Amino acid sequence: MAKIKRILVANRGEIAVRIIRACRDLGIEAVAVYSDADREALHVRYASRAYRLGPAPAADSYLRIDRLLEIAAESGADAVHPGYGFLAENADFARAAVAAGLTFIGPAPEVMESVGDKNRARQIALAAGAPTVPGSPEPVEDADTARSIAAELGYPVMLKAVAGGGGKGMRRVDDPADIESSLRSASSEANSAFGDGRVYIEKAILNPRHVEIQILCDEHGNRIHLGERECSLQRRHQKVVEESPSPILSDDLRERMGVAALAIAAQAGYSNAGTVEFLLDEQRDFYFIEVNARLQVEHAVTEMVTGIDLVAAQIAVAEGQPLPWRQEDISLKGAAIECRIYAEDPANGFSPCPGLVEGLRVPGGPGIRDDSALYEGYDVPIYYDPMISKLVAWGHDRSTALARMRRALQEYKVVGIATTIPLFQRIIEDPAFIAGDFDTGYLDELLQDGVLGPDHDRHDEIDDVAAIAAALHTFLREEARAFQIHNGSRSPWKLAGRNSGLRDFSR
Repeated sequence: MAKIKRILVANRGEIAVRIIRACRDLGIEAVAVYSDADREALHVRYASRAYRLGPAPAADSYLRIDRLLEIAAESGADAVHPGYGFLAENADFARAAVAAGLTFIGPAPEVMESVGDKNRARQIALAAGAPTVPGSPEPVEDADTARSIAAELGYPVMLKAVAGGGGKGMRRVDDPADIESSLRSASSEANSAFGDGRVYIEKAILNPRHVEIQILCDEHGNRIHLGERECSLQRRHQKVVEESPSPILSDDLRERMGVAALAIAAQAGYSNAGTVEFLLDEQRDFYFIEVNARLQVEHAVTEMVTGIDLVAAQIAVAEGQPLPWRQEDISLKGAAIECRIYAEDPANGFSPCPGLVEGLRVPGGPGIRDDSALYEGYDVPIYYDPMISKLVAWGHDRSTALARMRRALQEYKVVGIATTIPLFQRIIEDPAFIAGDFDTGYLDELLQDGVLGPDHDRHDEIDDVAAIAAALHTFLREEARAFQIHNGSRSPWKLAGRNSGLRDFSR
C-alpha cells in the first residue's frame, strides 16, 4: 500500500488537534473540516487546509458522509481518520470511504460491523474462548421474553443496546415489575442515539471494575496488547477518570486478560487500534463486554506508560506496514491518570456551560500533558459533546502521578465558563480513590454524598485572591518608585507603566 500523503480528519475538537499533530510529526498534510459553529476552532487553525461542512448541528455537518467524501475529493486527500465519536464506528462511512479510493484509518468495514453489534461480538468472544457475561443469545423482542430470560439469569439484570456505547440504552433492572418500562425506555434511548432500538439482556455483575485492554494489530497477522486501562470511575456509565496500570491487576491477571483480548481480535480478523473491554467481579474474575473499534478517548494514558504514539501507529498500519513491536517489547513504565474535563457545572447538576473562554491558564511541568482545543477567546459551542480537555499526569509510580495531577488541577484555570475541574480536585483527595478502592458505582455514590459542597470552588477563590494581591502589590510598588524617581513631576501611572515595560502611546 502506498504511503499516505494527506489525511482528511473527519472530526473536531481535541481529537482533531491530536490527529493533526501526529500528521505534522510524520510530515503528512492534514485536512480539517468544520461546521459553522467551529469556524474559529483550534483544529481549523492547525490544519494544512480546512473546508466548511455545513450548519452547526452534527446531523448537518460532522455526520454528513456525502459531504465528507466531497471534501476528500476536492482536497486531494488519500486517507481519512475518523477520530472517535460521530462516524468513527460507522461501517457505512468506512465502506463509502474505501469505495471512494480512500484509505480508512481503522478496522475494515465488515470487522467494524461485526464487533459493533454487541450480540455478534459476544458470539465472537465465545468462539475465541473468552469468558462472557451470561445473557440472551439474541436481542429481546418483548417484555415477556425479557422477563423469562431475567428469571433464568436471576436479578439484577442489565438491559443493553445492541449498537450501544457511552451508557446510552442501558438500564439495570432489579424487579420483574420494572422489566416492561425499562425495556421500553432503553429501546427508545438506543433508537434515538444509534438509530437501532434493539436491546439484549445480561446478568448484572455487582460492584464491578471496568478494565479495558488496548490492542494493536496489523494486516500481516501480528497482534499485541499494550496493557490495561482502569475505567471504573464513571458517572451514569460515562467514563470520567482513567488510569494505567489498574491499581488492582496482578501481572498474571493482566497477562490472562491480554491473551483473551488478542484471541478475540484474531477471531474477528481485527486490524488497526482498538479496545477490548471487560468487567471484573469482586472475586477478580473477568468477563468480556464489548469491542471499541476505534481510537479511545483515553488513549493518551496508554501512550504515557508505553511511549507508543497510537495515532502514528494507526497510520502506519493503514499504510500496510507491519508492527515494529513484539509482545515482549511492551512494558508499562510508571503510572498515568487522565481526567476528562467538561464544560459543565458539577455544583449545578452538571448543566452544560458553553460560552466564551475569557481567560485560560494551562498546567505544565514534569509529567503533565493537556490534550485540548481551548484557547483564550474561544467560544465553546453548545452543539457537541461538552468535553473540552483531557488532562493527563504521569509519574514513576501511582502516588507520584496523583501528586502531579493534584498540582495540575490547582494550576488549571478556565475563566468565563464553569468546568468539572472542582470535581476532580475532590476526587483526587478522596481516601478511597487514593487507595484504589472503587468500582463503577463509586462516583455516583460520592456525588450523592455531597462531594461538591459549598466550598467546592475554594481553589479558584484562593487563586483569585492571590492574583489580586500580587497585582495590588506590583501597582503600589511601581507607583511609589515613580514618585521617588521623578518627584511626582509626571503621572505616576504612566511612569509605572513605562518602568514595567508597557508601551506609552502618548509619545
